[in-house]
Amino acid sequence: MLEEDVRSIPDLRFDIELRMLDPPRVAIRLSFDCTPVGLLFGLPVDGRRVRFAENVFHSFHEGRIAEVWSVITRRRSPPN
Repeated sequence: MLEEDVRSIPDLRFDIELRMLDPPRVAIRLSFDCTPVGLLFGLPVDGRRVRFAENVFHSFHEGRIAEVWSVITRRRSPPN
């Protein structure tokens, strides 16, 4: 999955904004700022700059990821 993402988003990087731990669960908010080639989430962005955040939750069982929930939200630029 990540190999495909790197091909379609050559400058793919993210920052961890928030990390919370409540065993056996981990919640993370990731911030993305990138320029995808072609489609992103089925939308034609064609190299335009895109900012979004992902809120992802992992549930662990016996030291392995058992479940993943993900919500992607639009990031807005701060007002001028």
